Amino acid sequence: MSKVAVIILNWNGADLLRRYLPSVVENTPAAIADVIVADNGSSDDSLKILAEEFPAVGTIVLDKNYGFAGGYNRAIEQVSHPYVVLLNSDVRTPQGWLQPMFEYMEANPDVGAVQPKLLHDGEPDGREMFEYAGAAGGYLDCHGYPYCRGRIFESIEQDAGQYDDITPSVLWASGACLMVRTELYRRVGGLDADFFAHMEEIDLCWRIHLLGSDVRMLPGSRVYHLGGASLPQGNPRKTYLNFRNNLLLLHKNLPKTEGKRLLFVRRLYDTLALGMALVKGHWGDARAILRAHRDFRKMRKAYTDHPTRNLLREMPECRCNIVIDHYLRHRTVF
Repeated sequence: MSKVAVIILNWNGADLLRRYLPSVVENTPAAIADVIVADNGSSDDSLKILAEEFPAVGTIVLDKNYGFAGGYNRAIEQVSHPYVVLLNSDVRTPQGWLQPMFEYMEANPDVGAVQPKLLHDGEPDGREMFEYAGAAGGYLDCHGYPYCRGRIFESIEQDAGQYDDITPSVLWASGACLMVRTELYRRVGGLDADFFAHMEEIDLCWRIHLLGSDVRMLPGSRVYHLGGASLPQGNPRKTYLNFRNNLLLLHKNLPKTEGKRLLFVRRLYDTLALGMALVKGHWGDARAILRAHRDFRKMRKAYTDHPTRNLLREMPECRCNIVIDHYLRHRTVF
């Protein structure tokens, strides 16, 4: 049996399957991995297309849309491979994309999860730009704001090999293409289904660290991600999930006292973000921020276990204030 299950979660993504699945099938060695599409209750022609056009691809059919987190949890329950790759349906995989990650995981049992270099698919001028969703591996700053090697807020770098010389330990790896040990995934509880979507991979990787395993970015592997296929930037639903889930992420993964202090500061920053949304006339985003904080206050009561370690203090990359560095000091590169 192959050791890797490459699982693509699909919801009404028939066009994306036709566009991106051929590269995954063609460039994923059958001796290493099985390609599986987990359908999240689609109502379009996805299942028909899979049966007629991709008969060699395995399928897992879920009865409804459980979101990114819940969908993957249910799909991974049904596989027995030692490794799983969570692969977005809008990712193009070139030849040789999987082998470096597989070989690295086999040789480094202390590493629990890895991601490839994530590049944007479809640059019109041929440049290879990093992709927003994960670039070359991610961190959180001292106030819990996510940023990446290759992407700080809206500033995205061109890949010129500047991150190719090391295999860094990162706080989080992108859920657009994330390889993780199956047993470890289950042991940490999988993705938090209450997140539904957005930042759930950061939460997963944080828990992997807390359990004593490492998370890495492998520059020897690369994939190309379209990005924004589910919810584009500027969508109030995306704003809501990002604000709410970021608060949940900090509440559940920080020591209790330190978490309270940090969340107090975050309320000040989020109030500023609310004010900016109102000034710009972005009423949907403003309502989303208010609803995110309201729902966070309700949902946080379910998380009563807190770690004793503060990863934001342990990792040097997490000690910066990326908001001040970027917006006041004009820092645009890692």
